[in-house]
Amino acid sequence: QVQLVESGGGLVQAGGSLRLSCTASGSIFTTSTMGWYRQAPGKQRDLVASITSGGGTNYADSVKGRFTISRDNAKRTAYLQMNSLKPEDTATYYCNRLQWPTFAWSQGTQVTVSS
Repeated sequence: QVQLVESGGGLVQAGGSLRLSCTASGSIFTTSTMGWYRQAPGKQRDLVASITSGGGTNYADSVKGRFTISRDNAKRTAYLQMNSLKPEDTATYYCNRLQWPTFAWSQGTQVTVSS
């Protein structure tokens, strides 16, 4: 079973930036479309960005122009650069593959944006 480890979250003021990392334990990462998801308290988990194995990207409208997803297959790591952060970006952020079956969900990394 592939293990995912997210890191890079924290507390930041509105307008600030954070860079999240997600490292996978298995080589299947390199052929997976990877996504970053977020879940705020009491809300469903939403996909905010995805990247194919070849580097094609997609973004939710709410983060387009502010967030950038990237990957380094040699390091089995996906990244989410988050700029111009807003209080509504506050959530726990998770990564996972979009294909079924997904990897096991990890505990995520908390992002808190203060106004």
